[in-house]
Amino acid sequence: MKHLLQNIKIGVNEKTFVKDPESSDLGKRIIENSIMMIHELGFEHFTFKKVGAKIGSNESSVYRYFENKHKLLLYLTSWYWGWLEYQLVFTTNSISDSQEKLKSAIKVLTQTVSLDASFSHINEVMLNEIVINEYSKSYLTKEVDEENKEGYFEIYKRLIIRMVEMIIAVDPDYPYPHSLSSTVLEGSLHQYFLKEHFPSLTDCDQHISPTQYLTHLVFNSLNTGDNG
Repeated sequence: MKHLLQNIKIGVNEKTFVKDPESSDLGKRIIENSIMMIHELGFEHFTFKKVGAKIGSNESSVYRYFENKHKLLLYLTSWYWGWLEYQLVFTTNSISDSQEKLKSAIKVLTQTVSLDASFSHINEVMLNEIVINEYSKSYLTKEVDEENKEGYFEIYKRLIIRMVEMIIAVDPDYPYPHSLSSTVLEGSLHQYFLKEHFPSLTDCDQHISPTQYLTHLVFNSLNTGDNG
């Protein structure tokens, strides 16, 4: 799959940026170092001035690519969901059995992330941890409805709909496919957060992964026909 992804560009809503950071070496360095700094400092303490100093440029050069750090966070999280979507499509496309396809999809969307050499300027492990800790800050805003209309969350929503279709393929009569699908995606982030920060509030640990828990949750919610 890594070879297949080498020539793929992750499509992100153009409204998240002023100039496409993928279009220049400077833009890629801004993305690379922003990920590292947000991961290290947290989103609240991250500033364009700090990333400018890190890359040996001035603050204004960062503003040529992103209007503000909220738009940068929207870009980074959208890129992450797009990267996951490509993995989901490539992994499940050739699986004909509906249950196996759903199990594979859950695994792709909830497993521990590894570095992908196809995108050398993006550390997917750090970005995954940013999504776990910071993603909610991209939509818990007064502007969320307007930004939703503008399509900022389109890739995230598309991922959920892909799993909705797989859930329906397994159990067409299940009445809550959208709720279950969004629970898997959000639940994965939440379980990783709890595992790291509030371990007494989750059963996930070094022996039980969020993938195991969420696979159990999904298949115990659906009628798979195994007991008929």
